[in-house]
Amino acid sequence: MKRVELICTFLFIQICISSVLAQNTSGYWQQHVDYTMEVNMDVENYQYSGSQKLVYTNNSPDELNRVYYHLYFNAFQPGSEMDVRLQHIADPDGRMITEDKKSRIATLSESEMGYLHIGSLTQDGQKVSFTEEGTVLVVDLAKPIPSGGKTTLKMAFTGQVPIQVRRSGRNNKEGVALSMSQWYPKLAEYDFEGWHADPYIAREFHGVWGNFDVKLTLDKDYIVGGTGYLQNANEIGHGYETVGTKVKRPRGKTLTWHFKAPMVHDFMWAADPEYLHDTLQVENGPILHFLYKNNPEIIANWESLQPKTAEAMVFFNNNIGSYPYEQYSVIQGGDGGMEYAMGTLITGERKFGSLVGVMVHEMAHSWFQHVLATNESKHEWMDEGFTSFISSLCMNKIMEQNNENPFEGSYKGYYNLALSGKEQPQGTHADRYPLNYAYGISAYSKGSIFLSQLGYVIGQDKLMETIRTYYEDFKFKHPVPNDIKRTAEKVSGMELDWYLTDWTQTTNTIDYGIKSVIANNDGTKVTLERIGLMPMPIDLLIVYEDGTQETFYAPLRMMRGEKDNPYKQIERTVLPDWPWAYPTYDLEINRPLSSIKAIMIDPSQLMADVNGENNIWQKTL
Repeated sequence: MKRVELICTFLFIQICISSVLAQNTSGYWQQHVDYTMEVNMDVENYQYSGSQKLVYTNNSPDELNRVYYHLYFNAFQPGSEMDVRLQHIADPDGRMITEDKKSRIATLSESEMGYLHIGSLTQDGQKVSFTEEGTVLVVDLAKPIPSGGKTTLKMAFTGQVPIQVRRSGRNNKEGVALSMSQWYPKLAEYDFEGWHADPYIAREFHGVWGNFDVKLTLDKDYIVGGTGYLQNANEIGHGYETVGTKVKRPRGKTLTWHFKAPMVHDFMWAADPEYLHDTLQVENGPILHFLYKNNPEIIANWESLQPKTAEAMVFFNNNIGSYPYEQYSVIQGGDGGMEYAMGTLITGERKFGSLVGVMVHEMAHSWFQHVLATNESKHEWMDEGFTSFISSLCMNKIMEQNNENPFEGSYKGYYNLALSGKEQPQGTHADRYPLNYAYGISAYSKGSIFLSQLGYVIGQDKLMETIRTYYEDFKFKHPVPNDIKRTAEKVSGMELDWYLTDWTQTTNTIDYGIKSVIANNDGTKVTLERIGLMPMPIDLLIVYEDGTQETFYAPLRMMRGEKDNPYKQIERTVLPDWPWAYPTYDLEINRPLSSIKAIMIDPSQLMADVNGENNIWQKTL
């Protein structure tokens, strides 16, 4: 058995064991799929045909009479839901509109648009009834799938790759021929909430864990990269072959690339005849593949990108948990940056800092979206936000940015949204935001602050322990918001339901202020006030005229706990709890008012207080 096959088998067994243990101990379950696909791509007209065998295991407690597939390429047709939404949203994605602000999808001709159609479909040999409803295929089964049962669905399908508009497509602006994501009939997820057969309206994805066995046949001059382990590398060559092996390609005008991918929930590939292909082995980690255009203007940047990619892999392994696959590919393609199983598509004609930045962000998704894999349509902030948080830390380290607050940009974005009157709760479905601006800030910036501010609440060491524990406990399990909250509670010993509720289910803001500072006999009385509706504990820094400093800490009563002193070098006084309902809070400083130079709420600047002006008191001259 080949090494990659052993890896696939071992990984699958380990995940199955962990899933069985989880099901036996906590009632946890999830569905499982095994895809076998053979696809023929015509690189002249960008049309393809394929067969798919899907073995579906129903681990749910329910009998299923119907299943759904996603047909994403049908979104790239005039009149589709994606097209109509694009025409009516106030701030459309600039990549998806023409120079005169019209929908690019609406302008696609018959030969330029995308489609994915099903020719035939059977269940265990019996024909089934199915209907295409835009980007969703509705399948009424010939017989129910009982709880614990399996069924085999076989289909023939045809597709056409659209002109590059969003994520997927052909001939992107940098000349990459094929960016093949969301290209195959993909079974929708069924979980404890039911079916998640969301139409594709340009947002995010959700999928069923499974094993993929994919054969791609296309012109032999094209070089392919993407998800999975190449099984026939010594027949393919192009830099995949075993070192020192003479490549023996089959005769003919085409090559068949055979990939296997264990326990992933998507399968992406890209192809171009001008790709250069480099590899780099990460010490105690996966092999990295880099596929980029043979463009003299970008080669130096892409070569310099490679050691930075290895550094990022090591950073994420240390700070989140071990990457579970044996490869990761960074591929030039797509329309910006988008994460997929075992790799990413990124545009490559960038300045070096931008190239590293997009690589780091998309790679971080491998942990949060392709191993943890929350439902991005419902909880997009858990993926985009957590990815933004950890990638900010990573960039600060590997690019030696040395920013005191690497999340400053996230806070600025959130403040702008919170004060704009256009914010919606983070619990809003990704497709329901009225503005792309509101979605982006809520998912990325406010989602990132969920973690950085959690560090303010429970302590930075407890935050990083929470992230590592969360990853270890919920990898391959599609966690929901309560899972990260409960993990943080167990790690910190605090009660945090208030934090999850206010930050993600409301648009309540944080606004604390220093109301008054007055002399009180030989001491000083400080009165703090809560102006916003969201409760928080308070760190207060006192700076004295003689240059000394001390901090006061007022825990939030409903936390039922205290964090460790984050300012080890400064003496701290722990004050009585501040109950949220009390709008003001008094504390005594046993030094005269004349000795105090300044007072500041939250010197870390990690509490997302929307009005920083009332957080500082300074002695007037």
